[in-house]
Amino acid sequence: MLHKVPFAIFQGIEQTFSSRDRIQTESRPVMTKTLSRLIEKTAFTRRAGLALAASAAVAAFVSIGPAPALAQDKTSVKVGIMSGEDEDVWRVVVAEAGKKGLSVETVVFNDYTQPNEALERGEIDANAFQHLPYLENQIKQHGYKIVPAGYTGVWPIGVYSRKTSKIADLPEGAVVGVPNDPSNEGRALRVLQNEGLIKLKEGTGILATITDIEENPKKLEIKELDAGIVGRSIDDLDAAVVNTDWALKSGLTPDNRIAQEPVDGNPYRNFIAVKEDQKDAPWVKTLVSSYQNEAVKAEFDRVYKGTGISAY
Repeated sequence: MLHKVPFAIFQGIEQTFSSRDRIQTESRPVMTKTLSRLIEKTAFTRRAGLALAASAAVAAFVSIGPAPALAQDKTSVKVGIMSGEDEDVWRVVVAEAGKKGLSVETVVFNDYTQPNEALERGEIDANAFQHLPYLENQIKQHGYKIVPAGYTGVWPIGVYSRKTSKIADLPEGAVVGVPNDPSNEGRALRVLQNEGLIKLKEGTGILATITDIEENPKKLEIKELDAGIVGRSIDDLDAAVVNTDWALKSGLTPDNRIAQEPVDGNPYRNFIAVKEDQKDAPWVKTLVSSYQNEAVKAEFDRVYKGTGISAY
């Protein structure tokens, strides 16, 4: 048996469903916008994370990649040397280095103070002109970050004279010139001490000066002059203690030499020097081996005629 449902009830149900459908319809756009924003925000965050990770990976690759090694493994370098006979020796070194794939350009200096300054400033990559006592004194004065890389030769410092052939014959009050830079002045004074002309104070190190002279029986007048000038002043002096390279430039010969420091155990071996952070670089080893060979030794002996001795 069918019962009649009042129309009002149907109307209420219809209104209820209509209201629910309207709510759902109106809510969809709101929910879609919220969800869209959430998805977009998530995608942006993910993209940013990926970009950051990629940047970090690139940075890591650069920091551990081969770039530093390539920077050290130079194929072209500049080397500071002194003017004069060493220029001939280094022409052979340049040729030997070329055979090993290293291009070497020599930069010629005329005094001892410039090559280390140029090396420290990065104007040259290496220099070859000094011994360890000189470098140590330069480091003490200027704080250079320079180290020896390989030995070249030793030039025993000598006493030269054009007025006497025997050092024992120097007269009382004789005027004797010595280099005025600390390392070479101390070296010169030790030669005079070895010859019995003076006596230095007990405990005086290799950087002795004329103030360290304790005994001077012949009352020698010792004049401190620039290393490049002392040999050229020989005619105005009774004798001069001169580095071999400057002796040759000054026209002095072994015949003018009346005394010489010992060669055995000599601490004044010259070397190729480089910046401390380059000492293990491949090009440094190539440069050193380009000097330490028979071809260069033959030219060295020809040029220095026994006044210098290969020290490697």
